[in-house]
Amino acid sequence: MIEKKQKKIALIVAMCLFMEMLDGTIVTTATPAISNTFKVPLASTSVIITAYMITLAMFIPLSGWFADRFNNKTIFLSAIVIFTGASIGCALSKSFDFLVAMRIIQGLGGSMMVPVGRLIVLKKTHKKELLQMISYLVWPGLIAPAIAPLLGGLIVTYYSWHLIFAINIPLGAIAFLVSFRILENSNGDKNKSLDWMGFILIGIGAGGIIYAANILADSSRSWEKGLVLLLIFIMEFLLAMLYLYRTKDPLIDLRVLKIKTFRISQTGGSLFWFCVGAAPFLLTIMLQNLFGWSAAYSGSIVLFIFVGNIGIKPASTFLINKYGFKTIFIDSMLVVSITMVVSAFFSIHTPIVFMIIITILSGIGRSLTFTSYNSIAYSELDYKQTNAANTLESTTKNMAQALGIAIISVVLRIGQSIFSGKGLESLSYRLSFFVLAVFCIMALIEIFTLPKNAGNVVLKDR
Repeated sequence: MIEKKQKKIALIVAMCLFMEMLDGTIVTTATPAISNTFKVPLASTSVIITAYMITLAMFIPLSGWFADRFNNKTIFLSAIVIFTGASIGCALSKSFDFLVAMRIIQGLGGSMMVPVGRLIVLKKTHKKELLQMISYLVWPGLIAPAIAPLLGGLIVTYYSWHLIFAINIPLGAIAFLVSFRILENSNGDKNKSLDWMGFILIGIGAGGIIYAANILADSSRSWEKGLVLLLIFIMEFLLAMLYLYRTKDPLIDLRVLKIKTFRISQTGGSLFWFCVGAAPFLLTIMLQNLFGWSAAYSGSIVLFIFVGNIGIKPASTFLINKYGFKTIFIDSMLVVSITMVVSAFFSIHTPIVFMIIITILSGIGRSLTFTSYNSIAYSELDYKQTNAANTLESTTKNMAQALGIAIISVVLRIGQSIFSGKGLESLSYRLSFFVLAVFCIMALIEIFTLPKNAGNVVLKDR
């Protein structure tokens, strides 16, 4: 039985992850209003998104070293203060430059807040309790992209863009107060040295990939330039990984990738992130641009992904315990793949009820798959490997989320250049949904290589 205290810690970390992920997506809806407030070109406002995402990408790899070197409680609380304080600064910004500066500081706080918080939970969790604890931690990653379009649209339409950042203030205050009271102090290793070269190499690669992804996702910029930069930074990132693998005391110990269950969570898990991270974005812009629906109405349809996520959550632990990881992976990923293909054929004449059912099913599949990936990732790791695995997972997940949207943006732009003006605009969206389905199927193919009993060590009654 999981202690009540452990549940509270997991939920607090989940709340912090929700804040971090929401701030990476919700700001998109506010860029026109921010452009109008500060009298800057709309295209220039993308820097407030890019600055935040790049800072996250560059400093997340450093979180593992901080967790080893210092008191975890101190790092986690400091990160909450930095993130919440920067959110206040964003809400009170009187100039565009100050807003960008606050977004960078916000990203710095977020890069430490979530990885260190999750590590605190993982280190205190027994194997047989891992599945249930992970189910508490994964919901923000499912919910934030689904509710961001509607929540951001409502706030900007009926209130002010400043409130988008202000909503972090009460959440941050609650997280700090509860964490201060219930978290235990830990002893850091004062002799733990920092791999500066690893930090620089992995930071440049991860940050560069996010930068290139944002160029690809920006319709006002050259996707050819973005693609070239993406290839360059991917090569640099791979060289950084080679350095980490060969060096004696690396920033991230890549030997954890030798464990198949963890490796699949990074490879197939990233492909699946490409799919489900971009799906809410693609569905939203299709409903707005192709169907002519309002942002609020479009967002209300996408919100049913959240309904599916939450609806299956009480049963997810039971289902995975009963049928095992491999069976749940196969079934849930098939559901997501099918919903992507069906969504490709949505039209203005499609009954709303049918759209809602498909969207709910997509949410159910997403929820079960993510819970499975996040649980099986740590199922065969020992205590000493958890920090390296957590840091690597945080790094890859952050990049995969950005790359999914970037790749789909490029596919959509290519499709529009082919079909625009021919009365076939819907085909560009159809092509994009097909690509998402392919990503999901690629991840599913890898699952078939898992042994049937993979991850059973964390399942009850097995």
